[in-house]
Amino acid sequence: MVFREEERRFAAAISRIAYDNPFSPERIASERVALGEAFDETERVWSPDGAHLAPQQFHRERPNVIRLRDLSWQLALSLRARIGEGKTPRDDAELLLYEDLCLYALFARYELSLYELAVDESGQARKVGFYPAFERDFARLLLEPQLPLPSGLNAAGALAFFFQIRRAFHYIFRYLLGVSRPIAELRAETWHSVFTHDLRRYRQSVYRHMADIPTLIVGPSGTGKDLVAQAIGYSRYLAFDERTLRFVETFTSQYHALNVSALSHGVIESELFGHRRGAFTGALEDRHGWLEACGPDGTVFLDEIGELGTDLQVKFLRVLQTRSFQRIGETKPRMFLGKIVAATHRDLDHGLQAGWFREDLYYRLCADRIQTPTLRERIEADEHELWLMVSVLSERIAGPEHGAVVAKEVLAWVQQELGPGYGWPGNVRELEQCVRNVLVRKRYRPARRKQAIDELSRALLDSGLAAEQLLDRYASLVYQATESYVETGKRLGLDRRTVKERVERHDRGGR
Repeated sequence: MVFREEERRFAAAISRIAYDNPFSPERIASERVALGEAFDETERVWSPDGAHLAPQQFHRERPNVIRLRDLSWQLALSLRARIGEGKTPRDDAELLLYEDLCLYALFARYELSLYELAVDESGQARKVGFYPAFERDFARLLLEPQLPLPSGLNAAGALAFFFQIRRAFHYIFRYLLGVSRPIAELRAETWHSVFTHDLRRYRQSVYRHMADIPTLIVGPSGTGKDLVAQAIGYSRYLAFDERTLRFVETFTSQYHALNVSALSHGVIESELFGHRRGAFTGALEDRHGWLEACGPDGTVFLDEIGELGTDLQVKFLRVLQTRSFQRIGETKPRMFLGKIVAATHRDLDHGLQAGWFREDLYYRLCADRIQTPTLRERIEADEHELWLMVSVLSERIAGPEHGAVVAKEVLAWVQQELGPGYGWPGNVRELEQCVRNVLVRKRYRPARRKQAIDELSRALLDSGLAAEQLLDRYASLVYQATESYVETGKRLGLDRRTVKERVERHDRGGR
């Protein structure tokens, strides 16, 4: 038997940590179980908590993570030594526990090196100089014992998986800022969009099929749908080539974004599908579109897909169904192998009923759906959310030298002129505009907005009823619900005789 009882309990907790969603409460609970009385209660969640968010700050290690890294590595070495002395795991469950512990220990040992790769957005394929050392440590713990590993992983596969995890954590953590519960839940949901809810199953085989599952991001304008999309696009699995010591692609070069609402119909079609020379006026040479440029590890992001015309919806649906498309002016089929992420602020459910969005396309897109919270929801959930976002935006706009001062000015203006209950209808985008306005003019005046028309209001506008007809119809509806002229009169503020007269008049009119 390789494990002692206390070691087994620690390894079991590490195994859960390795596959937990790092942005979920379960992850913190697993850390607490693993560390027991040594668990540090001061930092319980993965969320940025200050304005100083320079790139190096995103790798600020939590004390609990440091303890877990050291303890897991020490235990992995101790177990390896026992195996070398002839002891073996007693069953498949213990063998799996040993593998999980060693994989976590390796990831934690090389996390800083992985982080340095993850923050490189240059688009240049860097040589992974630490791979020989990583390969030796992998072999030392997982190959040289000559155990039948349940996963069948090799060093290159493990490195590719580790790099994806570290990259996904960084960009979700970096792009989706906030301390409130709604934004914390958004980070957890975005993680699931990358890895599914079962990270072990994803690692075993599902990662090969994630390109076949589109992601639809919905939410009001200004809530960061594009940031969610980019975090997902930057987190795709990339294979590692041991011969060149490089990953097969750079994660930045394989993310292609297209804003549908900002382009004309013809430009959108050309940008997506490409065109042949002479296909239309101005097509002076052959051109490939984003679907063709996107490799199997890449992502095409269509922002505001609700604005896509119905004819292009048909073509786009064909891409999702058959994985094939044609350039404008060609009949030759070409293959799209990447992943589609789409976003919209429009109500697509209403679009289905109104006929401006295809039902078959909708159901193709919504297999994985993410809802972005409004800024108002975030502030209502945690009053510190406004302070954090103003601080972040002020430092980004005014620079680190003046960010703190500008943030105080903005918060003071908001408190005095807008009040704590201001709803921020433009969400984070409006808040950013507020920061810029206060920086330049020391004031901010919200734009006047037309009140949104809900379904009832729209129905009333479309009914064409005169005022008397409208009241007659409403009285009849309430009477049908209550079956009492008296009760109807109480609800409408009318006497029973007037109610009876209006109901009968409506019934006689057949309306």
